[in-house]
Amino acid sequence: MTTQLRFLSSNEFKIKEAKDILAAADIDVVPISHKIEELQTTDTHKLVRDKALKAFAHSGRPLFVEHTGLYLKQLNNFPGGLTQVFWDTLQADRFSELFGNSHDTSVAAKTVIAYIDGRKHHFFEGTVEGRVSAEPKGCRDFQWDCVFIPDGHSDTFAEMGPDKKNSISMRRRALDSLASFLAQKGVQRWVL
Repeated sequence: MTTQLRFLSSNEFKIKEAKDILAAADIDVVPISHKIEELQTTDTHKLVRDKALKAFAHSGRPLFVEHTGLYLKQLNNFPGGLTQVFWDTLQADRFSELFGNSHDTSVAAKTVIAYIDGRKHHFFEGTVEGRVSAEPKGCRDFQWDCVFIPDGHSDTFAEMGPDKKNSISMRRRALDSLASFLAQKGVQRWVL
């Protein structure tokens, strides 16, 4: 039996990835497209906790939210929770120019999920280490996918395409942890 699980996000690419990844666990992602004013902080757990509370107040049902960010080693893991603002300001070409051609191009891509069941928050993380490419490569539709090259690979996430990216991504790791948690708790308890 397929379980339905709400996911609050206004990002169509994140929704598609969550649907594709969780389908293997027999979980049907039901998107809630409601804009949440995100807390502006480098503390990603604080950001997703606040986002989950606001999302739960809006829907009144169990759901999950997520934040995916870049953690640049040369900037002491900044921007983290502020990745969207950082990215929107710099964009792909400037980002690569500044960080893909520097002495230290290493970066971690991390997804933090907060699942709220009405009583508790549950957090799940996935991290992929990599480097910033010297120039953007591949489609630029999905934010920084065109500048992130995961360790052990020569292509950016954008060049890999969705199937290959989804098999190794930080979002996959976090969603797999969420799916395992739901299975252990008895999926029926966590349906819509």
